[in-house]
Amino acid sequence: MKNNIQKLFLAILVTVVGFACQDNKDYKEVITDGDYLISAQLKLTDVIIHDIFSPPVASRIYAYPAIAAFEVAALSDPSYKSLMGQLNGFEKAEFDLSEEIYFPLASLAAYYKVGTAMIFSENLVQDHKEKAFKAIKEKGVPKKVFERSVAFGESVADHVIAYSKKDNYHESRSFEKYTVRSDAYTWQPTPPAYMEGIEPHWNKIRPFVLESPDQFKSVPPTEFSTDPSSLFYKEAEEVFNVVKNLTQEQSDIAYFWDCNPYKVNVKGHVMFAEKKITPGGHWMGIAAISSKTAGQDWKGTAETLAFTSIALFDAFIACWDEKYRSVLIRPETYINKYMDEDWLPVLQTPPFPEYTSGHSVASNAAAEALKNLFGEPFHFVDSTEVAYGLPIREFDSFRQAADEAAISRLYGGIHYMPAIVHGSTKGQNLGFYLNGKVATKSNNLAKMDE
Repeated sequence: MKNNIQKLFLAILVTVVGFACQDNKDYKEVITDGDYLISAQLKLTDVIIHDIFSPPVASRIYAYPAIAAFEVAALSDPSYKSLMGQLNGFEKAEFDLSEEIYFPLASLAAYYKVGTAMIFSENLVQDHKEKAFKAIKEKGVPKKVFERSVAFGESVADHVIAYSKKDNYHESRSFEKYTVRSDAYTWQPTPPAYMEGIEPHWNKIRPFVLESPDQFKSVPPTEFSTDPSSLFYKEAEEVFNVVKNLTQEQSDIAYFWDCNPYKVNVKGHVMFAEKKITPGGHWMGIAAISSKTAGQDWKGTAETLAFTSIALFDAFIACWDEKYRSVLIRPETYINKYMDEDWLPVLQTPPFPEYTSGHSVASNAAAEALKNLFGEPFHFVDSTEVAYGLPIREFDSFRQAADEAAISRLYGGIHYMPAIVHGSTKGQNLGFYLNGKVATKSNNLAKMDE
């Protein structure tokens, strides 16, 4: 009996000591890099694909969670500068820092809460969060610190969610659908699904840094004409000939940057969607890869994701402003009607007007944001599309990647060259403006005031 009591006492002692050791370990080393944030973003990408959000809407879904995560980083470290008071309409708020907070965990909690508020399939993000939190708990973060940190992160998230609700997105869900026009030069729905125009009122969404959606208004597209000697006809002919004589490398580039969440396949009488990453999702993937390549800690990762997502968000507003102003006909429609009725593009034509190229605007804006953070040259291996059955591609600079993403739309047969050239210019100008207007590091403020 005595031996049994001793054994029981010993077992209890071991358990208590085990828990004590678990809580007393240096828990501040549990999260040092940005892996947990990057994993959360990858899950958000999965859900964006699952829920089939459009490229503009996807850019919104990426931005607000990343901003929330970064705000926690800025509260934790005076070398970072809060975005409150810098982004349009993002009011300053005070948060209680009197008790011990584990900021990396709080940042992750903020990301998850805002991300969950942005999508339909909330359970998928919630499940991912619970697994991540369980793993962090098991690594020894004290219970009280854990709970306090999550609550703190969620209070920051609440402020960001309140901010997001004033960007006119929810109101825009009830705006009128785009009405297809009969003018010869205007965009028409394209096969196989003949989908309606996506997000015709996106220019009514509040931007983060732009003063107005048309701040970097592009020159008008080439004057429409069906005359074979006209410039417009020659631009369409260029698309026709490039696709007809496409090299293997050009084909690889076109498919690598396709990023069309609306691709529809038809087999017999059956039509089914092929879910893909969005253009913004691809560049958020590049942002995460760049962060890991540079060996950033969790704060640097939060900064990279936030700054890149801000560039992408405003890029889609600026681009869509032009798309539904010019409402230009797509190459597929023009070539089939005036040149060759059997011609097909390499890629499936997306369901919105042609001018300017969304890839060109978004890629160049993101590239300028990333260049501001990491400098150039910057070699990275872009494995973003591996999960979707495509190989890696390597780049020596963000500019090289942006140029390739832009020209991929010509190779794919879905854009004329002016949309690519002027779209790239718009994206670069937006990126330059963002870099000069918003500081994420406190030591950048003096430079901005010069």
